[in-house]
Amino acid sequence: MSDKSDFKIVYSPKYEVDIGGHVFPTAKYRLIRERLLEKGGLALDDFIEPLPVTAEDLSLVHTNEYIDKIKNGTLTLQEELMLELPFSFGIRDSFLICVNGTIMASQVARRTGLGIHLGGGFHHAFPDHGEGFCIFNDVAVAAKKLILGGKKTLIIDCDLHQGNGTAAIFAGEKRVFTFSIHQLNNYPFIKPPSDMDINLEDGVSDVKYLKSLSDNLPRIFDTFRPDFVFYLAGSDPYQKDQLGGLRLTIDGFGRRDKLIFGLCATNKKPVCVVLAGGYALNLEDTIAIHYNTCMAGMKICLGR
Repeated sequence: MSDKSDFKIVYSPKYEVDIGGHVFPTAKYRLIRERLLEKGGLALDDFIEPLPVTAEDLSLVHTNEYIDKIKNGTLTLQEELMLELPFSFGIRDSFLICVNGTIMASQVARRTGLGIHLGGGFHHAFPDHGEGFCIFNDVAVAAKKLILGGKKTLIIDCDLHQGNGTAAIFAGEKRVFTFSIHQLNNYPFIKPPSDMDINLEDGVSDVKYLKSLSDNLPRIFDTFRPDFVFYLAGSDPYQKDQLGGLRLTIDGFGRRDKLIFGLCATNKKPVCVVLAGGYALNLEDTIAIHYNTCMAGMKICLGR
């Protein structure tokens, strides 16, 4: 039986790293936490801070050679270019903490029905290399721990970009179902197949996007029958995102959250939400979308 009073949101101030004028807004994590404290009715003791992930957990997904390269800062120039991030030990530490943050949020979800990680969703990382702002694949590591514990796991990836690293990691793994809804004509240009990929053409807005979810997700719950759900709640399908070509509105995101959290609650499946991507021209829009997701999860899954 779940104990909703044990609910905590996972966050670390070390997620905010100075990466110059990069499009990735690392300040968003702090700003979402501040919004939750100011307007969401949360208090300081509603948050918990993760320590760095253990080497044992990280190696469930990533190769020892790659882990050593990141820890020692010995990436080749080509490897760093693939990351599309200015590598630093601050970035390294942020990702090591972030992986454990998603593990911790999944543990909260198993106890309470909902886990929220103000971070995570770095789905472009492969076992032996990183890509597209993603050094380590936090959701894959957390999912590996769950399936080793006998839990069938559904990954619902609603980032603008296809979860290529996650799809490759779990190819052929019958205990994990990978679902990705994304803009087809966008990064990554080579897309290893997920168990289900919804490839959206440019310019798709709320109605078609939400219909794609409502036509497919209930059937996946019924046929795959997961024990646990990860929800990558990317805000980059937003109509004013700098890296995207979809046209979701803020209201559309609210309906997306209601649909996904509602399915989890109706099916009595614990869900761990991670924030994934979001690069709106106005950072305030990114903050609002992620804040609304957190509030929707608490309302629908916890009754708060």
